[in-house]
Order: sequence, then structure tokens, then C-alpha cells
Amino acid sequence: MSDAKLVGIVLVSHSAQVAASVAELAKALSGGGTAVPVAPAGGTEGGELGTSAELISAAAASVDRGAGVAVLADLGSAVLTVKALLAEGDELPTGTRLVDAPFVEGAIAAVVTAATGADLDAVEAAAGEADTERKV
Repeated sequence: MSDAKLVGIVLVSHSAQVAASVAELAKALSGGGTAVPVAPAGGTEGGELGTSAELISAAAASVDRGAGVAVLADLGSAVLTVKALLAEGDELPTGTRLVDAPFVEGAIAAVVTAATGADLDAVEAAAGEADTERKV
């Protein structure tokens, strides 16, 4: 299956290392069959902790294949930065959504679901359902 029809995933964290590690984990656990476009957008341009609208926009553009982009964010200001970009209307690809999901579990569910060729609604739903999984 060509990745031209796959939903892209952007992982926004305050830490570049966290975003990159979660992206790596999610891709590894997706089975490695179909290459889902996943991009981390962590930290600031200077490598500090924080969030960067520019890094998020670039990551979203890099994973956009025309099937939509699911954005997962770790904490408060990351969420606010994504919401601000969405409100601008022209900073993110058409069909970009902020997904309400736990960062690690949601990312894995999103990538695994996107790898099946599912649409953005299904990817968003799978990531959101990860929030209901109890650990004890």
C-alpha cells in the first residue's frame, strides 16, 4: 500500500527526545509493514524544553499525504500551541486535527491504526480510546 493515502501523525512534546522516542516506539510497534508518516515536533528550535509553532507546522507539512494529519500533544502549552495554529487556519495542512488522547498510548494506537489505511476519523477514535485502557 502506498503511503500516499495514509494519515500522517505529528507528536508534539516539550522535549525533542520524548517526541522522537515516542515516534520511534510507535513506528516499531506498528509492525513495520506500512510506513506511516510520523514526525516528532519536540522542544524549541534552540534545543530547549518548550514548544515551537514553527517545528509543529514543519512536522505537519512533512507528514501530510492528503488523508489528514492527527496531532497528539503531551502537556498544556503544547496543546495550546497546536490550538493556536489550528485557529490561524493556514498554518497547518487542511484536515489537521488535534487528537484528545494520552501521548504514548494514543500515539501507538494512532500509528497502528493509520498503518491499516484507516481514515482520519478512525485514527482519531483509536487514539482516543487508548485513554480508557486501565493499567491496574
